[in-house]
Amino acid sequence: EASGSNATVIAGGSASSSLTAVDTVDVGTQIGAQSAIDIIDAAIGAVDSIRAGLGAVQNRLSSTISNLQSVVENVSASRSRIRDADFAAETAELSKNQILQQAGLSVLAQANASTQGVLQLLQG
Repeated sequence: EASGSNATVIAGGSASSSLTAVDTVDVGTQIGAQSAIDIIDAAIGAVDSIRAGLGAVQNRLSSTISNLQSVVENVSASRSRIRDADFAAETAELSKNQILQQAGLSVLAQANASTQGVLQLLQG
């Protein structure tokens, strides 16, 4: 944890040692000040490296999120097409059954009319 802040830096290998070396800075002499500049430059490089790694991870996560959103949209569209196809098939089946029912009623009415005609001939 950095002094005076709540930030915690997790680094591995040389980045961790570069960041830890900042705690040993002594600016009391010219050589110490130059050494401090070198240590701080190394720490800045380590932080830049860590930030670059985190940026790459962020880009990969953004790409994955974008791909998953496309998958969700495609699945939703596919479900909609399946439901629409089923609805269309059921509507066609209903229409067919209604036409068959009307044709059956028409044939029944004609048969009744023929029976009535035969009865009238026999009675008359």
